[in-house]
Amino acid sequence: MESLAWMAWTPATLIFYGLIALALGTLTVMAIRHPEVERVGILRIPTTRGDRFFIALLGSAFIHLIFLPLFGADTIATLPVGEGLEVSRLWLASGISLLYAAAVFRWV
Repeated sequence: MESLAWMAWTPATLIFYGLIALALGTLTVMAIRHPEVERVGILRIPTTRGDRFFIALLGSAFIHLIFLPLFGADTIATLPVGEGLEVSRLWLASGISLLYAAAVFRWV
């Protein structure tokens, strides 16, 4: 387990990867039940659900990479759960990323 000690396996990381797995599963079920039709949005290129999902993930990574040096990951609150669950500023970046992803899926 020492080789994985550098990784930040936190509840937020668990939620992040769980949501990605849920999204991929949902996209797979949607592709089987409702075959895709390419759509042309504001980029003026035909995109599929998978393309928009990739664009949303890539944009979310950049949002987090830009957010960290500008605002940091300091704790903004401690919830009274167990020994105290700390809520960091990165949750704000995650919220911005969700809004970005919704915009990508709607207009791209």
